[in-house]
Amino acid sequence: MPVLTRLIPSPVVVDISDGAMDKLAGLLADQRISASGTLAMAVSNGSGRALREKLEPLLPDAHWYTVEDGTIDSAVRLADAIRGKRYDAVVGVGGGKIIDVTKYAAARVGLPMVAVATNLSHDGICSPVATLDNDNGRGSYGVPSPIAMVIDLDVIRRAPARYVRSGIGEAISNISAIADWQLSHRVTGESVDGLAAAMARTAGESVLRHPGGLGDDEFLVVLAEALVLGGIAMSISGDSRPSSGACHEISHAFDLLYPARRALHGEQCGLGAAFAMHLRGARDDAGLFAEVLRRHGLPVLPEEIGFTPDEFAATVAYAPQTRPGRFTILEHLDLSTDQIRDAYADYAKTIGS
Repeated sequence: MPVLTRLIPSPVVVDISDGAMDKLAGLLADQRISASGTLAMAVSNGSGRALREKLEPLLPDAHWYTVEDGTIDSAVRLADAIRGKRYDAVVGVGGGKIIDVTKYAAARVGLPMVAVATNLSHDGICSPVATLDNDNGRGSYGVPSPIAMVIDLDVIRRAPARYVRSGIGEAISNISAIADWQLSHRVTGESVDGLAAAMARTAGESVLRHPGGLGDDEFLVVLAEALVLGGIAMSISGDSRPSSGACHEISHAFDLLYPARRALHGEQCGLGAAFAMHLRGARDDAGLFAEVLRRHGLPVLPEEIGFTPDEFAATVAYAPQTRPGRFTILEHLDLSTDQIRDAYADYAKTIGS
């Protein structure tokens, strides 16, 4: 009987540990990603300066590039700057914007990309997607996943707490996204990749059920692992479906309608996921989401991030337009703005304040 297998696109190494950044040169050499240390290093112009001072003595043959912002123009400029320089790999050191810019630039010049995450704000650190600002707002671009993923817990502990909390909302929202994927399978016949779904749901549940918090190293490891697994799940499915449903449609709608007032992506996704669970009638799950989000200091009501109930209703009504062709509980119910407003009043009453 033949043995059938499939290759899973994933990093060749994931290092989540204390002092992981100090071991970067040895890790890349051991994994045969860069024995010479000839690397293009991308950092921000702000906090990236301190990271460069830390890493530059350890990587004497690396060349350093400053990334100004998270736009596609910055990604193209980085690609143009490193093209033809014979680097072994491109290394993005920083938060989500730096990593997304680096992923896109590396893909454009055909080099492997190494992600060194300095916060845990979202699952883009290991995903096959680069989210970049453009002239029309914000776009998502398909790119290869990082060949290596490095998360230094010493650095994460020093990151602003709000950015780590954001990752909690992002991870938990996987559970709502999988519920949307399965709903689409039942209603539209959309195919569900069982492995990707299992991986994304397990990642979300591991964070949702963990009793620890930001001051708990074990919890930080679980959160980091969950975000990495979410990215790998997207690589397996070939799109963002395992981690993106109504929760992300709502977040993208906030970004497009209120670009100057939007909250962090994970904050909006967590809130969107709790409300989506309420819409699908999973009241106990919505209550658990709200309880966990509150325990970690994340918003569960739009007022907590500066939006009125009317603005939230308008955002949810607009949300399906952010992902044409994607079927979630929002498309299934097809509620009017008034109906969404009523549903939100019920949600706010149910979860309390």
